[in-house]
Amino acid sequence: MGFRQTCRIIYNIKVGRSFRNSKLRQKVIETGLFGGSFNPIHNGHIGLAVELLQQAGLDEVWFMVSPQNPLKRYADLLDDDKRLDLVKTALKDSPGLKACDYEFHLPRPSYTWDTLRQMAAEWPDRRFTLLIGADNWMLFDHWYRYEEILNSYRIVVYPRRGCDIDASTLPGSVTLADTQMFDISSTDIREHVRRGESVDGLVPDCIRQQVVRFYAKETVGK
Repeated sequence: MGFRQTCRIIYNIKVGRSFRNSKLRQKVIETGLFGGSFNPIHNGHIGLAVELLQQAGLDEVWFMVSPQNPLKRYADLLDDDKRLDLVKTALKDSPGLKACDYEFHLPRPSYTWDTLRQMAAEWPDRRFTLLIGADNWMLFDHWYRYEEILNSYRIVVYPRRGCDIDASTLPGSVTLADTQMFDISSTDIREHVRRGESVDGLVPDCIRQQVVRFYAKETVGK
């Protein structure tokens, strides 16, 4: 074997090792999953997500819009695509916050365990963290395959009024965030619209007109 050929082999080995090492060093993208109907999305949702992004050390928060259950329709739940569009528009100027329609494409009803597993397989470069309210945490042991979720994924619980949680009682994979309370609800916004009252300051200005148009009583569900 000649000197030049030997050098090429050594070079190729070094390049291969460097490539493998660079792949190993690639940063995992810390991604929070914030699920909800977002009916509609409001400033409280966005403010909470910004705080969770910082407190939980996340790179992104995905707003996982829940689809309408075809077997259990709600008259005041806006169509899936309209709610998704509102979320996309509301977040367009919010770095790190993304709209996600992943559950739109899963069999329904979809379970969080199944969603997490499929997303982890589809995005191996991301580490997913489940973001849930204290009210949901208090019922977490009723969730489908909740023990597997606890053993496989990080969970960050954010405060909700009337739901007191002792952080010292939480499992190792669960963290209690110290986020502020946002006294805005989608239900109140829908009622404001139906009564012809202003929603200024409750939803981002960029979606205010759409919210008023979509949630007028005669249009919801159409």
